[in-house]
Amino acid sequence: MDQLDLAIIGTGGAAMAAGIHARAQGKSVVLVERGVVGGTCLNVGCVPSKTLLAASGQREHALHSAFPGVPTSAGPVDLRSLVGQKDDLIEQMRTAKYLDVAEAHGFDIRRGEARFADPQTLLVDGEPLPAAAYIVATGSEPATPDLPGLDGVDWLTSTTAMELENLPESLIVIGGGYVGMEQAQLFAGLGTRVTLIGRLAPHTEPELAEVLREAFDRVGITVVEQRAVQVAAEAGVVSVTTDAGQTVTAQRLLIATGRQARTDGLDLAAAGIEVDERGFIAVDARQQTSNPKVWAAGDVSGAPQYVYVAAETGRAAAVNALGGKREVDYTGLPAVIFTRPQLASAGLTEAEALAAGHACDCRVLGGQDIPRALTNQDTLGALKIVIDADTGKVLGVHAALDGAGDVMLAATYAVKAGMTVDDIADTWAPYLTMSEALRIAAGLFRSDKPTSCCA
Repeated sequence: MDQLDLAIIGTGGAAMAAGIHARAQGKSVVLVERGVVGGTCLNVGCVPSKTLLAASGQREHALHSAFPGVPTSAGPVDLRSLVGQKDDLIEQMRTAKYLDVAEAHGFDIRRGEARFADPQTLLVDGEPLPAAAYIVATGSEPATPDLPGLDGVDWLTSTTAMELENLPESLIVIGGGYVGMEQAQLFAGLGTRVTLIGRLAPHTEPELAEVLREAFDRVGITVVEQRAVQVAAEAGVVSVTTDAGQTVTAQRLLIATGRQARTDGLDLAAAGIEVDERGFIAVDARQQTSNPKVWAAGDVSGAPQYVYVAAETGRAAAVNALGGKREVDYTGLPAVIFTRPQLASAGLTEAEALAAGHACDCRVLGGQDIPRALTNQDTLGALKIVIDADTGKVLGVHAALDGAGDVMLAATYAVKAGMTVDDIADTWAPYLTMSEALRIAAGLFRSDKPTSCCA
């Protein structure tokens, strides 16, 4: 066959963005997929987890209404129905956002197993797919920890947990990061008795991690901030022992201790493609690998694991692979964990700012001082602003609030534009919205005295 301008392995966010850019430049491109089209976000990540979290939240709100004058109740969950609804949504989005998009932009999705035969040759089901450049965008998958006894346990990942059709009576979640926290709240809201083992929100600001501890305690999630050292299964019960000697038992076990690059079957070594110490494909600032003909993008390249980052790295890889020049600017990168309340951030934490050499200053606004939280009858939450003390420029914004993710759009703009905390304090903010918390918190740098509702 004629040589393509670009061949891309994968069909997730990074691959689609790369393919769309290539076609916009009039280049020939093919995406190769061995499994289901759509990548991690659509199939086993963002879309299914947030759909089930939304369902879980509906039930949790009904069980814990903040308004006694509006009595609510919630019965048992039909998990099979919820999972079916989730699967239907995935199918609809796969067609509308992937298959139809590929057709509209004019590139093919070829089914088959991709493998490098040598530094110049990619095979698909054993047949060469000649291209001037290649992009690897195969994503990531749940990692398996080296935990004694795990081989003898029928354990769940976030992927398999969201395929269950019967709700477990009790569940142990190992891992306090974003996947572990979301899965813990998902199942707790649906009615499962949940215990989470691991440090809760290990990479967030300590003031916000404390908010999450209280939120988990409110809904009956037991948090054991210790390290799991051994697991076992006997008579339908899973037990986990921690480094402090505590033993926890439950019906099922979910492992959420991290994710690893999905590179099996690619034979990266044959292509001369190096990986880093974590097993992710090593790339430079232009997403190029150690093989000058191959670029990598998205989760597999070790980039922050958000679909919008995958898309941007995919675009950058395509631009560079086709002879252009582009690097990803991570300034003000937003992140959201869809717990209840949401845990979100944009820019640097206090520790990161200090490590970068800033003389930083910080303020924390509690939920009790946010009018929207007061009207919601739920003041559990906080927002923290990190600034450069010398210039007043905003370095980071971090929040544990209902709707914190929506606050981060304005925070991202502020960090990206180099706004000062005075700029934010003097900018309009709509009253009785959670985003108003950003302006109120900025005002704390001027005075620690209380303010009126809008003053």
